[in-house]
Amino acid sequence: MLTELRLQNFKAWGDTGPMRLAPLTVIFGTNSSGKSSLGHLLMALKQTVMLADYKRSLHLGDNKSLIDLGTYEDCVYGRDVTLPVEFELRWKLNRALSIKNIFDTSQVYQGRELGLHTKIEPSEMLQPETHRFDYSLWNNKEKTLNISHGLEGDKAFLECEPLKLVRAQGRGWPIEPPEKFYRFSDRTLSRYQNADFLVQFVLQTEKLLENFYHLGPLRSHPQRFYSWSGDTPSSVGTEGELTIPALLAATQQGRKLNRGPKQSYQPFNTFIASWLKDLGIIHKFKVEPIAAGRKEYEVLIQVHAGVPWVKLTDVGFGVSQVLPALVQAFYAPPNSVLWMEQPEIHLHPRVQANLADAFISAIHAREEGENRNTQLIIESHSEHFLNRLQRRIAEGVLKPDEVAVYFVTRKRNGAHLESLRLNEYGDIENWPDDFFGDDMEDITQRALAAARKRQKKKAKEAGA
Repeated sequence: MLTELRLQNFKAWGDTGPMRLAPLTVIFGTNSSGKSSLGHLLMALKQTVMLADYKRSLHLGDNKSLIDLGTYEDCVYGRDVTLPVEFELRWKLNRALSIKNIFDTSQVYQGRELGLHTKIEPSEMLQPETHRFDYSLWNNKEKTLNISHGLEGDKAFLECEPLKLVRAQGRGWPIEPPEKFYRFSDRTLSRYQNADFLVQFVLQTEKLLENFYHLGPLRSHPQRFYSWSGDTPSSVGTEGELTIPALLAATQQGRKLNRGPKQSYQPFNTFIASWLKDLGIIHKFKVEPIAAGRKEYEVLIQVHAGVPWVKLTDVGFGVSQVLPALVQAFYAPPNSVLWMEQPEIHLHPRVQANLADAFISAIHAREEGENRNTQLIIESHSEHFLNRLQRRIAEGVLKPDEVAVYFVTRKRNGAHLESLRLNEYGDIENWPDDFFGDDMEDITQRALAAARKRQKKKAKEAGA
């Protein structure tokens, strides 16, 4: 689970500053303010991890990748190619890491959180090139171990504190530059007698980013029939195009979930159907093959009790748009990080509010007797979504430290991030100006316009 994110010189961001990420993090902001860039960087990191080419520091993308960010010039703040792009991640590990000094077993360095700070500079060909990266191991608020790897001029360096790396005998050769934005080359590790533990840092980084999933704001249109031949998608897809195959796969595998402690477990399809009903947009929901032995399926909806079943294509657009968000929130593997853009799109205000309850349930849900530990990072424009979160905090359903809320604005010097402080009563203690527009201005102008109309009407009646 990500606990902190920081971007420097990336797209609209000169510097976000340290950004605390909670199990449920919600980012509001004006259009084109830069909030989507936060998720874009994480997508670029994931596709770099998935890349077979270890020499590429940062895969900015192409027409076959998760995202295409263009060139280094397109990505760097102010399009100033003299600037480095820097980012910092910090995340909580599923299990604590324990690093022993093989030359002195009394020295043990432990931590439950890992940090990665990477600095990328453009090459002569304006391609991203890793200048250095630093790993840090944290035990609560104490840094127990720090590793630095990078370039000083044309020479690479590798340093570790307080554990000292010892060169292998007879291997005084220079070490290799960093691989990708986070890796030590195998040849570099072979230069030392006690550097094998660094592989654990690499594996933890890959595990974090492989379990990062993105759902975009533009989702696939509903179809009359969906094809599924028994495969298991890794996610519902960036546009939700794999939602029905994911739903069928989870149901066939016998996956069962509940909404939190002391709640009953339900089969995956029943679980999703119950949430669709509780959102208030349908009465019943089911997915069935069009005929025995066929791999084509249809999604059937009963909007109200007692009315005929109809296909997904024959009901309002909102159902097909919220279904990917709902399925993804519970389908992703345990310990996943999910970034969703505008999951409330095309939904009635009441449903937008109810969707907040579904996402609260997602971070509390359990599967096979274990907490799923799903993290949701939501980009939204919905005040109804926020109001429900505030209410649930006041009611004690959601703890203030389980949620983080941010407001992004665009200023002359780039994007600006403001953290909103929520207290135990659900109140926002530093409500920003024009957060959801100037409601008071609208109310005032409406009242003045109504008063002017009444005066004209009275004057006209008096003249008659």
